Amino acid sequence: MLGKISMARFILLGSSLTLLSPVVADEEFVSLFDGKTLTGWKAHQPEYWRVEDGVITGESTPELPCTSNQFLVWQGGDVSDFELRLQFRVRGNGCNSGVQFRSKIRDDGLAVGYQADIFQSGPYLGGVCDEIHTRSGPELLTKNGFRTVIDESGNRQAEPLNQTATMKPDFQWNDYRITARGQHMILEINGVKCSELVDEETEHFDLSGILGLQLRSGKPMKVQFRNIQLKHLKATQ
Repeated sequence: MLGKISMARFILLGSSLTLLSPVVADEEFVSLFDGKTLTGWKAHQPEYWRVEDGVITGESTPELPCTSNQFLVWQGGDVSDFELRLQFRVRGNGCNSGVQFRSKIRDDGLAVGYQADIFQSGPYLGGVCDEIHTRSGPELLTKNGFRTVIDESGNRQAEPLNQTATMKPDFQWNDYRITARGQHMILEINGVKCSELVDEETEHFDLSGILGLQLRSGKPMKVQFRNIQLKHLKATQ
């Protein structure tokens, strides 16, 4: 009888300890932009970036041509598993821009690594690129409308999502949502899941790195970002 009581107490104690064990939860969203200044952000060539009407603005003009891609980098440290939400709008130069994540910045200011692409339409809009990549195969790792798995050897297997993202016309604001957990990444534009990537390629996948905003080289253009919200996610087991 005493043995049964002791065993019952042990089981009850074990259950209580399980209930009292801390649960690691995702963090809350935090704003990365104060709406007034570029505090917390840094650019290799800051003359291309400013705050205009309360939004981050990157612009090239005939008087200030952009001959090399420009990046405005968040100075809050590297991100690993995260969810990023922001709004963007762009005009000129094919509406070509992007959001770098889990990337590195070279001494010359160029970014290397994953880019959530922005383009006027087609496979690049909402796809994941590998900026300045050294892999075999195209820089576009997964296209708008596709889920792509890259195995350890670099073989790519893509299947359609049966939906694609579109950009709103006439310099309207668009919503971008980027989620990364481990080697799994999901991109959504205007509420549409437009691409998904599972990247397991040896020596090429990245699990952490910087966040940055791109102004594309080429013809004069203007890109703007606002409502930039970041949530750090608990690490995958």
